[in-house]
Amino acid sequence: MEDKDTSDSPTDSQPEEEEQTALPSPGASPFSAKLRAMMRIRNKYQAMKMRRLEMGSALSVAGRPSLRSTSPEIFTFDGVVGNKNAPPNKKKKKRRSRVLFPNDSRKFLPTAERSRAKPCLMLLSIIVFLQVYNAIENLDDHVVKYDLEGLEKTLRREVFGQQEATGELLSHLNDYLSTYVHNKPLAVSLHGPTGVGKSHLGRILARHFHSVVGQQLVMQYYAMHHCPLEENAASCARDLVLQVTEVVSRAEMEEKIPVFILDEVEFMHGQLLDALHSLLQPNQTNEYLNAIYVLISSLGESEITKYVLQNSSSEVPLGRGGVRQLGQELGPLLRLFLEEQHSLWAEVDFVPLTLLEKSHVMDCFLDEMTREGFYPDRLHVEQLAGELSYYSAGGRQFSRNGCKQVVAKVNLL
Repeated sequence: MEDKDTSDSPTDSQPEEEEQTALPSPGASPFSAKLRAMMRIRNKYQAMKMRRLEMGSALSVAGRPSLRSTSPEIFTFDGVVGNKNAPPNKKKKKRRSRVLFPNDSRKFLPTAERSRAKPCLMLLSIIVFLQVYNAIENLDDHVVKYDLEGLEKTLRREVFGQQEATGELLSHLNDYLSTYVHNKPLAVSLHGPTGVGKSHLGRILARHFHSVVGQQLVMQYYAMHHCPLEENAASCARDLVLQVTEVVSRAEMEEKIPVFILDEVEFMHGQLLDALHSLLQPNQTNEYLNAIYVLISSLGESEITKYVLQNSSSEVPLGRGGVRQLGQELGPLLRLFLEEQHSLWAEVDFVPLTLLEKSHVMDCFLDEMTREGFYPDRLHVEQLAGELSYYSAGGRQFSRNGCKQVVAKVNLL
């Protein structure tokens, strides 16, 4: 039995034999005991090494690498490259971040930070708007003070056949009276033939401004009445300047604009025209700049008569419906003609008055007869208007003397 066991496990019996051989003898020295211990350790190490080698060979036969190996492990890329069946590495796509909104609210895109300049700009715009609106209101109040609307109604009611001239005159007054500060005085010159209503228009202006700014700030000057003789022209010029100075000084204190109406300018002497020209210059003190001068003259009447008769065949009658053709074309012609006579006419705005037609003369008769208390019979009026002389042009009749003889005719009734 012992022989069989020893033959079946020779490796196990070998250490036992070595241990038996390594047993110390009774009479051995201590040095030999140490030697025997070292031999025992060596034998155990070799037995463990053989056992590991056998286990490693058994695992390699099965196709699996050994779990433990005494040789150092070295990393190579052979296993990675040789594995062709492995799937290629795919790059993972990054998911885009989504903006999530509450279900019960509207979706709005994220907005940038609001600029602080926008509220300041809105505030500045509101301030500018209020300033402009206030300025416009002040201008309207300044115009309302002179009641130009009432003047317009009066002119429409009492002046016949001069709608264009009165509209242009009101436009000049409205532009000038809108402000109190000016760089030069306003000078308007009314020109027209005899009897078309120049002096009548001047009297209406004087009456209106008497009631608006006061009688002391309205001055009427008639050349044939105030300075008929040429030898008195120098003293008349001095007196005119003194009177104007007194009126403008009073108007400056009252913060109003005075009105000077000078009639019969065609009879003014040279020194009077020079004095008037000096008053219209812009390089003066403020009180002289805030003034209105209305000049009334029959200078250029032949040019006006000729122009009206030559253009009488136009579709729209001159002087009706606010037609602007007369003033636009005759103004430059009158300026060119009158500037040769005196430099005063370079400083004024021309407002020409047209010839009156027969229908306008009949309106004059109706108005005058009503004033005198006569019953305005239409047939009687046509008969009186037919006794006057007329120009005939383009199938229309224009009065040679306007309404100048109307008063005398009515007084004979």
